[in-house]
Amino acid sequence: MRKYNRIHYKLSRAALIMFVGINPHPGSYERGVPFSNNKMFWYILSKAHLIKEPVEELKDDPNLRKIYENKFSQAYKLNFINLVDRPTISVSELEKGEEQKGIKRVKDAILAYKPMLVCFVGKITYEKFIGVRNTDYGFKEPIFGTKTYVCRFPIRGPSQVRVREMEKLLLIARNEEAKYQSSS
Repeated sequence: MRKYNRIHYKLSRAALIMFVGINPHPGSYERGVPFSNNKMFWYILSKAHLIKEPVEELKDDPNLRKIYENKFSQAYKLNFINLVDRPTISVSELEKGEEQKGIKRVKDAILAYKPMLVCFVGKITYEKFIGVRNTDYGFKEPIFGTKTYVCRFPIRGPSQVRVREMEKLLLIARNEEAKYQSSS
């Protein structure tokens, strides 16, 4: 069995948002950066001010890798983890139950790193995690007391909807962070 680990998860304590993806695209896997095959996710993060890098800088693969490796979790207080490490072009290529090990990994990460908000990227990711079908976007039951949200997949539909969604999540996460800091 081949071990897939080219994309290193960026996890830090008390992050604003922990993004949970389903699995990498082969192009993103080769680059070692999540969502780098189609960089719309990164452009949305920039336009919503979750990261301060201009879109033009994100288009360059080596520069994007430096941003992910050096700034994503430290400077921007964002985390990233996948349910499945194996790269596929389509989520339909995943085998039934392949996400089980990743579900435990994500739960362990939420407990250990205590993000202010967990954001599942796409309904399929959340449905695989929770084990139900036909969910909708938006807030869900908290996981271990952490606010939980299912966002739209970045490459489908108008980007402005996704930008507004990320702006809203950033405000909520910062509010959670302020509550956390005042109780400490």
